[in-house]
Amino acid sequence: MNHRGRILRLPPNRVWRTYPGGRTLDALAGAVAPADTAWPEDWIASTTRAMNRGRETIEEGVSQVFIGDESTPTDLAQLIASDPVYFLGAHHVKKYGASPQLLVKFLDSGTRLHFQVHPTQAFARRLLGAPSGKTEAYYVLGTRPVPGEPSGYIYVGFQRPPTTAQLRDYILTQNIAAIEACFDKIAVQPGDAFIIPGGTPHALGAGVFMVEIQEPSDLVVRFEFERAGYVLPEAARFMNRGIDLALSVFNFAPLTPAHLASHIRCCPRHRRTLGPGNFQEELIGPSQTHCFRVDRTSLTTPVVKDETSAIVAIVTSGGVVVTAGGESHRLKTYDKIFIPAELGPVQFTPAGGHAELLECLPPA
Repeated sequence: MNHRGRILRLPPNRVWRTYPGGRTLDALAGAVAPADTAWPEDWIASTTRAMNRGRETIEEGVSQVFIGDESTPTDLAQLIASDPVYFLGAHHVKKYGASPQLLVKFLDSGTRLHFQVHPTQAFARRLLGAPSGKTEAYYVLGTRPVPGEPSGYIYVGFQRPPTTAQLRDYILTQNIAAIEACFDKIAVQPGDAFIIPGGTPHALGAGVFMVEIQEPSDLVVRFEFERAGYVLPEAARFMNRGIDLALSVFNFAPLTPAHLASHIRCCPRHRRTLGPGNFQEELIGPSQTHCFRVDRTSLTTPVVKDETSAIVAIVTSGGVVVTAGGESHRLKTYDKIFIPAELGPVQFTPAGGHAELLECLPPA
């Protein structure tokens, strides 16, 4: 099957998690009765395997893709490994090999997620023997009410930090009220973008539908052990380590409103004009993280782009006809594609007058 000169279409790739959600994803898939279940995430252009305790024998997380207009799916990790320079670019492969160094997800929360924290890349390399930590970013697509729960918010960083000893006690006794009192709710709305550096304690509130962009790992310290009736096995709480190592992951510095505005909330910056009525904004770049990049492109007329990096592109508003290598694909809102680094010119034609794309890229 020839993959060169062709776009990769990305069908749903639902992944089991320890919290309920996914009603929005069900609706997008045309389900007769959309519901929040244990499948709240869709991993997009993923070469990363999900690590779920008790499901180690189940291979999930790695994406199956359609090459161009083909109808038989192909394993993305195997496809990239077969031709890494074409898919990722020579410079990227020289530094990172055949790993895209990127994981993108749709996430649709049906409850507040566990209080959690992820290691930085330096911590993961030094103490966990892992190449990546888990700095992550959120791009909010929508919010919805959830019965019995406040919705449409996130917790990020401690506004009232506990001491290490206090947090240890809160975790061991599962004093969730005391943990929650360390945070303020941060309201979110569509179009908001946030960066969550490794080491930052956080939790996503109920009823948030978003794109999550992150380092390609599933490393997490969950310091809340039960959500929605599911109790985490001990090995899934502290990355199969002890509480003392888990506590060393945390950044205990208080997250002030000024720091939230300057370092966590990502304000769009004009990157370039792509012709009359068309422009691209940088949402996440080197000033926020060196782990990945995120741009947002607004289109009112056809545009031809010829990039030198792999791109995971998601239609976040309107519809787009994408043409490359003699093939055209009509994409509706929330459809997504993978654009290889060496694909060459790609034409984007908005359908209906206006379209918006979220473009997620590996490290520069």
